[in-house]
Amino acid sequence: MSKFLISIVGPTAIGKTALSIKLANHFNTEILSADSRQFFKEMSIGTAAPSQEELHSATHHFIHHKSIQDDYNVGAFEKEAILKLDELFKTNNVVIMIGGSGLYVDAVTKGLNDFPDVDNSIRDQLNTDLSTKGLSFLQEQLKTLDIQSYNSIAIDNPHRVIRALEICIGTGKPYSSFLNKDKIKRPFKTITIGLMADREIIYNRINQRVDLMMNEGLLEEAKNLYSYKSLNALNTVGYKELFNYFDGTWTLDFAISEIKKNTRRFAKRQLTWFRKDENIQWFDYETPVTQIILEINKKLIS
Repeated sequence: MSKFLISIVGPTAIGKTALSIKLANHFNTEILSADSRQFFKEMSIGTAAPSQEELHSATHHFIHHKSIQDDYNVGAFEKEAILKLDELFKTNNVVIMIGGSGLYVDAVTKGLNDFPDVDNSIRDQLNTDLSTKGLSFLQEQLKTLDIQSYNSIAIDNPHRVIRALEICIGTGKPYSSFLNKDKIKRPFKTITIGLMADREIIYNRINQRVDLMMNEGLLEEAKNLYSYKSLNALNTVGYKELFNYFDGTWTLDFAISEIKKNTRRFAKRQLTWFRKDENIQWFDYETPVTQIILEINKKLIS
């Protein structure tokens, strides 16, 4: 039998974790997380990582396996994830992957894009511009040089913006022009399931989740991480807003409202990314799992 990776994607707060556990239990298999925010063990509440009960319901990989102080990127994740899949496919015909980080999902299912080397001085200058002129300056620069990347990457993430800009500047070509070329062929087939809902429903679920996070102790979690706020891992929705509260720049109520707003924007970017993939089979978030399993089984035997 062929080996199949069932990849579950969709916007944040849509119910991917619950579905992944149900599918893992049905197929008696394990789960890989491709959520770049849930890799870090110090960040639990603010990343909506699976609860201890959920982690015990099915075996998970790449949840809280790194520290915020570790140097970890999508390239390292790709290598580790493929090695783990090779191991799991020795005893499983089906493995589940879940993630809202489109770049990390694609790294596993399609392989990373091959970018040319550029002079390190370009990145140094961009980091200087970030410090002196701010992220908005770099965002406008990217908008001018590569509007396609501006509209698709995580524009609030300085690391992603700088990476796109250094390719644009170093090659004289748009970052987006290097995407989707000569992707690696994987030794497994991918079935991608997307969960979807009306925008109002998604936004309401996000607002409710943020309120729940605050009730569960997000403020204290962020306070414990405040001294590490300069680390790239913590330039993340849910933490950076509360750091502004600790700085005395914002009130707590305003910081919480900004978390909700920025999470909604993040969900919009997720959907923009995933909607480009014509191979995703979309389901309403309330679709019974039995119906989703039925559709998956059709692909398993086709």
